Amino acid sequence: MTKNSDNKSGQMISILDTTLRDGEQTTGVSFSETEKLTIAKILLGDVGVDRIEITSARMSEGDFNASSQIMKWAEKKGYLDRVEILGFVDGKSSIDWINQVGGKVINLLCKGSYKHVTQQLKKTPEEHLSDIRESVKYANSLGIKVNVYLEDWSNGMRNSKDYVHKILSGMKEMNIERIMLPDTLGILNPSETYQYCSEMTKNYPDMKFDFHAHNDYDLAMADVYAAIKGGIRCIHTTVNGLGERAGNAPLSSVVAVISDQLKMKTEVRENRLTRISKIVENFSGIRVSPTKPLVGDFVFTQCAGVHADGDDKNKLYFNDLLPERFGRTRSYALGKTSGKANIKANLKETGIRLSPENLRKVTQRVTLLGDHKESVTIEDLPYIVADILQEDIIQKIKINNYSLSHAMGMKPSASLSIEIEGKSYESSESGDGQYDAFMNALKNIYKKLNKPFPVLLDYNVTIPPGGKTDALVSTVITWETDKRFKTRGLAPDQTVAAINATLRMLNLIEDKQIKDKNISLSDNK
Repeated sequence: MTKNSDNKSGQMISILDTTLRDGEQTTGVSFSETEKLTIAKILLGDVGVDRIEITSARMSEGDFNASSQIMKWAEKKGYLDRVEILGFVDGKSSIDWINQVGGKVINLLCKGSYKHVTQQLKKTPEEHLSDIRESVKYANSLGIKVNVYLEDWSNGMRNSKDYVHKILSGMKEMNIERIMLPDTLGILNPSETYQYCSEMTKNYPDMKFDFHAHNDYDLAMADVYAAIKGGIRCIHTTVNGLGERAGNAPLSSVVAVISDQLKMKTEVRENRLTRISKIVENFSGIRVSPTKPLVGDFVFTQCAGVHADGDDKNKLYFNDLLPERFGRTRSYALGKTSGKANIKANLKETGIRLSPENLRKVTQRVTLLGDHKESVTIEDLPYIVADILQEDIIQKIKINNYSLSHAMGMKPSASLSIEIEGKSYESSESGDGQYDAFMNALKNIYKKLNKPFPVLLDYNVTIPPGGKTDALVSTVITWETDKRFKTRGLAPDQTVAAINATLRMLNLIEDKQIKDKNISLSDNK
């Protein structure tokens, strides 16, 4: 075994990310070959995790091809020893598969509990150790390093501790790099995790240990904290906490806890975590909860007015999780819990200044909208302000009319007439859907006028729970120009709602008074 030199420092914690292996075991998740290669490149090259686990041996042809591509890229970058594949004690089969894709590290799945070895494998501990020894020798003969997963280790420590120690003692003389301690069924609590991990690190000081948490009781992060306290110096993670059943410990949360709560270090670049979260969210199709720590849409948004007031006076509601660390910005929500401080913070962002009386009126209007369960965005504020002041933001762009058609067996089409600063323009186009056809027609006009057009980043449709066929549809579209912003459209028809949101976007980017010239709206003249 290799001596655990990093266990002495007590400072650095290494990260193995298993998004591409355990994360892909999330129900309904299957990454394509290109997606796997992209995620691998970002995790190792951009985010800076120490190691990645990319698949299980003997999987599909697609996994074989994806693994081969990752290995070729890793070889060019000098990362081969940082890319690992789960393998099985199955003679030569798993090892040959890994060797064929160019892998240099196998994470050998062994049995960490007496129940598993006797009931699943139908073998004695001695027989299992003999099989492991042969697998290690064969892997080493091919130049493949070996780590060992002790599957069901947590149950093993609970119910058959003598077996766990027997297995570990038997592995002392094998050429094994690391021992991985998985809470396979997510059963541990922090007290047990600390106790069991401490027992491992104290009894086997020359072994390197990893801890692999599962989140079945929502204790994965607490168990990670306890494992590190118990002497573990490598933690397994997945992006967004993907994984079997309730998932694994999320990469972003693990990095933050190590830094802020344990005052230790990782090689991970915190400001890259939001980007990889969004990429994996898109590739996996698993939406990140808006309240998910660090990467959720809402986590750096203050909702209560008293919080905004405290932040304005002396950052009273800030903590160490500053959004800038993670490539984010702080915002203040607008709704029925908003106070004047929330409104002021958002008005400052748009460059609008109001008298105390008009600030009070705007606050009342936002609260009223919130009571009716309408979401209010920073982009809505100029319109609310203008309405309060009985002034209108200049509508420089108007849709005169449009026609949408969709016949079975034919591509949808759209004809559009739009007025820009008093001049009318027309265009017709087809598309993959009615809204896509509308957007293609609109882009044609903008292209002819040599006008910049924002990128559509996200399209979200909401229908009230229990809504009937005539229910209003709220469409929120995220755009990007020099910065990101959202617009909302409301209509009984989804396409019309999207067109309304698009028209609002066009006027927002055209509105020089509010956006570019930063002119203040005030009734104090």
